[in-house]
Amino acid sequence: MTTPTWDAAQYLRHAGHRARAFTDLLARVPALPAEQPAGRPRIADLGCGPGNVTALLAERWPTAHITGYDNSPEMLDKAHVDHEGATAGGGRLDFAHADAVAWTPGEPCDLIVSNAALQWVPGHADRFADWIAALNPGGTFAFQVPYNIDAPLHALMRELAATPRWKSRLADVLRHTDSVHTPGAYLDRLARLGCATDVWQTTYLHVLQGEDPVLDWVKGTGLRPALTVLADDPEARDAFVTEYRDLLREAYPSAPYGTVLPFRRLFVVAVKGE
Repeated sequence: MTTPTWDAAQYLRHAGHRARAFTDLLARVPALPAEQPAGRPRIADLGCGPGNVTALLAERWPTAHITGYDNSPEMLDKAHVDHEGATAGGGRLDFAHADAVAWTPGEPCDLIVSNAALQWVPGHADRFADWIAALNPGGTFAFQVPYNIDAPLHALMRELAATPRWKSRLADVLRHTDSVHTPGAYLDRLARLGCATDVWQTTYLHVLQGEDPVLDWVKGTGLRPALTVLADDPEARDAFVTEYRDLLREAYPSAPYGTVLPFRRLFVVAVKGE
């Protein structure tokens, strides 16, 4: 799978819809070990993107030292400018470059969280043991990932990339169907590490506005690897996007009130034993 070049502005075009899953995840995160009575929790946000949802952590834990980690210079530049600095409760929000494939906290954490990022990390479940080991007793590891790799949004993209015109350039650059594990696999892995683990799924029905809004959505996420590979050939890039757009128009027809994008997500909250 190709490492994509990210576009923070494009990603944030649907920030409200994307952030909803993170707020739903945080609602199930319990009190942190360092939260009482007036402690300063240590929190890591793995795959923080442009930092807009990392800032929500500071609203929930205003005294915490929160660091968002990402491997995209474009995303980190946006996060540094828009969100870095002291927080209202005397805490600190900062950002740093890291690749989740190899990242391990430099100090114990009370919360490690990841929002719609681990699907881009090959072998991410193999890192769970190291991340749980880095939590303080009673700390939490929480993440959500898209669980819709079989939806038309992705299936049509893969099918188009596998056609004769595009196969040699795109067939192997997109996310694979095994980029996210089953709910049971995550539960088993984390429970065996001694965590009290809660796993659930939610399908959101996002009502999107504008012309070709599903294409606009995926340009900020799943289409990034293809756009990256074709960046040096604008004519080919535009041709692929046009073909894909036409398929999406048929799969996601517009209605008078907008275009509905069903989007299933998988949530995991694992609390380390005391």
